[in-house]
Amino acid sequence: MQILQPPGWAEPKGYANGVLAQGRLVFVAGQVGWDETGTFRAQDFVGQVRRCLENTLAVLSEAGAGPEHVARMTWYITDREDYLSNLEGMGRAYRDLMGQHFPAMSMVEVAAHIEAEAVVEVETTAVRATDLARDLVTSRTSILLILLSVILAPLVLLAFYIATLR
Repeated sequence: MQILQPPGWAEPKGYANGVLAQGRLVFVAGQVGWDETGTFRAQDFVGQVRRCLENTLAVLSEAGAGPEHVARMTWYITDREDYLSNLEGMGRAYRDLMGQHFPAMSMVEVAAHIEAEAVVEVETTAVRATDLARDLVTSRTSILLILLSVILAPLVLLAFYIATLR
């Protein structure tokens, strides 16, 4: 993954202007601050941010991906002032879970979320590098199986034919 920073632009704080990546895409639906049972344990902004990120990482883990694979995040918040007054806590929660990885990000203020208790929702796109060795073995195995079936099928038919002649 390569961070894209046009020459002369001010360094962004906490995000990247762009990311160049190659591999398998992982799309994570918008995650809100509820737990695995659908219960909101935290009502505050920072608590829900932490849980959104935990949920995001759980989904990424299912694809063999982690924070370092995240290429883009879109944050939907319901209160701009709540966000601005919690930057320090949000930053701490982010770094605790995502480390020093700052992908391309957008922050959008929305009137409400479908889940009434949600104050933040995070949608994520990640790119997991392709395992070239595994892909090569898989494609070689497929080619080998096709060749074997093309060669063996006629031989099996011939053997069956000869056996029926006896």
